[in-house]
Amino acid sequence: MHPRTKDELEQEMLSSSQITGTIASVRKSRHPGGYSLEEEEEPQVNGTRRSSHATVDITKEPSFIAEQSFIRAPLNSRVASRIVPAKKGKAKAEPLDNVPLDIQEAMILEDLLFALMDRRQGIEGTHIVYNLDEFPEDDDGLLKGIQFSVSVQLDPSLRDLVERIIPLATYYTSISTFVELRSHLDYGLVNHALCAAIRDMLKDYQTLLSQLEHAFNSSPSFTLQKFWFYIHPTLHTMSLIYSLVCELSQTDTSSDESNSGSSDDDDELNEELGLASGLKAVKLNEMGIGGGGIVKGGEVVAILWDRMQNMSGDPTAFKLYGKLFKAAGRPFASTVEQWIRTGLLKDPYEEVMVKESKFINRGTLEMDYTDEYWERRYTLRDGSSLSAPSKRHQAGVPPPRTAGGRLPGGACIPPFMESWKHKILLAGKYLNVIRECGLEIKGDTQGADEADWDMSSDKFYKSIEDGYTYANRTLLKLLMEDQQLVPRLRSLKYYFFLSQSSFLTHFLDLSASELRKPVKGVSIVKLQSLLDLALNSGEVLGYKDDVKVTMATSGLYEWLLKVVSVSGAIAGEGEELGVGHSVGAVSTGEAVTDDPSTKEKDKGKKDLQGIDALTLDYNVRFPLSLVISRKTILRYQLIFRFLLHLKHVEQMLTSMWVDHKAPNWRVPTTEHTEFTQWRSRVFVLRARMLAFVQQILAFATVEVLEPNWRKLEAKLGKVTTVDQLLRDHVDFLDTCLKECMLTSSKLLRVYSRMLVTCSTFALYSAHFTKSVNQGVAALAQSDKEASSVPMQKRWEFLGRFETNFTHFSKVHHDCVQFYASSENVALLSLVVRLENVRTTAQTIPP
Repeated sequence: MHPRTKDELEQEMLSSSQITGTIASVRKSRHPGGYSLEEEEEPQVNGTRRSSHATVDITKEPSFIAEQSFIRAPLNSRVASRIVPAKKGKAKAEPLDNVPLDIQEAMILEDLLFALMDRRQGIEGTHIVYNLDEFPEDDDGLLKGIQFSVSVQLDPSLRDLVERIIPLATYYTSISTFVELRSHLDYGLVNHALCAAIRDMLKDYQTLLSQLEHAFNSSPSFTLQKFWFYIHPTLHTMSLIYSLVCELSQTDTSSDESNSGSSDDDDELNEELGLASGLKAVKLNEMGIGGGGIVKGGEVVAILWDRMQNMSGDPTAFKLYGKLFKAAGRPFASTVEQWIRTGLLKDPYEEVMVKESKFINRGTLEMDYTDEYWERRYTLRDGSSLSAPSKRHQAGVPPPRTAGGRLPGGACIPPFMESWKHKILLAGKYLNVIRECGLEIKGDTQGADEADWDMSSDKFYKSIEDGYTYANRTLLKLLMEDQQLVPRLRSLKYYFFLSQSSFLTHFLDLSASELRKPVKGVSIVKLQSLLDLALNSGEVLGYKDDVKVTMATSGLYEWLLKVVSVSGAIAGEGEELGVGHSVGAVSTGEAVTDDPSTKEKDKGKKDLQGIDALTLDYNVRFPLSLVISRKTILRYQLIFRFLLHLKHVEQMLTSMWVDHKAPNWRVPTTEHTEFTQWRSRVFVLRARMLAFVQQILAFATVEVLEPNWRKLEAKLGKVTTVDQLLRDHVDFLDTCLKECMLTSSKLLRVYSRMLVTCSTFALYSAHFTKSVNQGVAALAQSDKEASSVPMQKRWEFLGRFETNFTHFSKVHHDCVQFYASSENVALLSLVVRLENVRTTAQTIPP
């Protein structure tokens, strides 16, 4: 590069002097009073400043009116206290027809700098003014940014460049407004972190503008082209942030209208009852709108993640959104990490996927038949569970913002965490149970590593896996080893499945007179003492102190039929036991129907006997109550009452067989063949009934309960997760109920009539014995004449029992055969057993 000559230097100085003078004249024309910034100042007198041409009162300068410190706000003279659009009477800008190009460039550069500098509304200049057609009137309008218009008198080449640059002012005002509004507490920690990251980027933008302003004021060679060269990369970056801000602002909808109908007191009450979120969702659905509320938490993280993935082809966009995603995700990841590390959920703004119902505590396990502590104390906000992947329309889950779209707020689970959500939920739930037991948790003593809060790092997901593994292993060890779960379940099998039922036989013998009373007259205290006596007098059984006697208020089959008719099963999807009102009936065994005619029929029925309402209960303490909950104990009670009824009918028929061994039943009456045939028919009917009852009992115990128990024991030996343990236990009980024919209304009706026929026949044992005694006595007195023993009434009475039993036996056999071939393969062995009973009965001569 050749050194410049003296003439060139002089020419450059002259050109610089001309441009500097022009800029000074432009600035001079914009100051009130018309004083020149370059005029020599004299000492201040009485708060005024004197110059050789004019005297200006400092206290009346706009900059000092707006703010006391002119040094801290040098541009405040041009900033209005609020946004005021230009009025019609405003002086028009001077025409630029005769203004040289370099002067136009200097004037428009200064206007550009002012428009790009103010973070709230921009600063309107002479040739760059507000666009009044799109001028914002509120904060929602400010979120879209201030729109500027460029004077049409400007040279086309300059105007083209300015129109490329001026959107930056719109971006800056919109982003600044977004940062200011989203920094309020209600928007949550994720929005706060996002605003902090954007604020740091705006600092770089402000630094760049300061450098450009310095270059403009100091360098005569600074042109609009250079300004465009330096600002162009920033323009692209700001446009990316602006598009993000617009998406968040457009998605964000106010929920004030949806909540205006309820008072603060109602909201507090609903929150205490755990109904707040559900009622809000119902209101939104009734209004026909999607999930409202502000965009926060997981939804913000999901939007950033989607943008980062969709714009991965743009290196600048990918890097920018990656930086914002990392910054905004730190509080989200921090909350998740604390949850899986300590079991404590600190989410005051409801931003993460896990929701806590604080009104549910472990005390509900003692009385709650829906297992609310485990099922609903901690849940996923999107309503999904391992058994039901999607429950978006259930109560408590907010509706999506658009049909089929993402859920709002914390209910929106980021796509990259969709496969981890259940592990995150379970890890914290397991640790929470351990904490409730008073055990020390490893995460309480170990500090959190902030490096784990980066959700784009594999280390974050490894910490989730490690936390889940630790929590699961610790709780599983607590249940299986410390709390001895398997021996507990084995004791339940002994008491409820009658695996070793010698205690029950002894108990029934001791309490026979008490159990023949109506339910209202039965003494629970006396029965409990008799049960304790029976348990202590026989073989040693574990946990016998936890077994209690209780009485139901309705018959087993009537109650099961009503539950099945309401819910379609004993416990359907979601374990709801007949939906809603039937859950309350579970605790008392009452009917679950509100039909007045049904109630009248129930009133007409005679009171239940104690034996028909007898059942056992089992006391379990926390944390075993998570596995052996009230809901599972209910299933044990249903199976126990089913087996007890069979045992009782078998005992009655066996007692009848003992009566039939009396001499009068065996005395030969060859001269009166009809009387002999009648006695034989009684024997055969009693044998058929006893065989039926024994086959059902053998099928239930040998081919249903015992094999399924063996399978459960094998699964418990290999179980790896607590939830798998819970599912295996409930599946075992549901399978037993189904294979014992307690979940089909048609089978229940036929089977209950069969057993009623058998038990009624056994109750008439004394009547048959009396009839036989009278017949034998009559034959002895009349010298064994046939006419001395009338048989018509005897045949009619016995025929009714034979007809009923034969009819219901055939219907029951057909039903079992149908269900065995269509729904329940396990019933095939019962079909074979019933077929043998039927075939044997047909071979016996009448």
